[in-house]
Amino acid sequence: MDIRKLQKIVVGALEDIKGRDIEVINTRKLSPLFDRIIIASADSTRQVKALARNVHDKVKEAGGEVIGMEGEEVGEWVLVDLDNVVVHVMQPAVRQHYNLEELWQTRTRPKRGKAAASTEAEAGDADTADDD
Repeated sequence: MDIRKLQKIVVGALEDIKGRDIEVINTRKLSPLFDRIIIASADSTRQVKALARNVHDKVKEAGGEVIGMEGEEVGEWVLVDLDNVVVHVMQPAVRQHYNLEELWQTRTRPKRGKAAASTEAEAGDADTADDD
């Protein structure tokens, strides 16, 4: 499946169940293992599990391959392996603790807010997932 189509399916599946703070990171130039990391937050273990299951189901319905899922038992952090895309659904405290965005970004991003949004808009977002 085309990476952009898969990314769109995943983001749509996360938005369907009110996933928050969805971030797509293009890792194509950083790792030979996968092309995208998609991270989303959820407010409860039940929502984490539901978001991950919805991603799994929507990708399967579209004919995509799901390699595996990890973390469903606990539900604080569920990883969905889609081969070229790795999806992390996390509760906010877990997400803040592991800070995957910082680990995978190629440049420092300013704090979120009005000033950051205008800075990113002016500079262009070099780490966007549309880079190929």
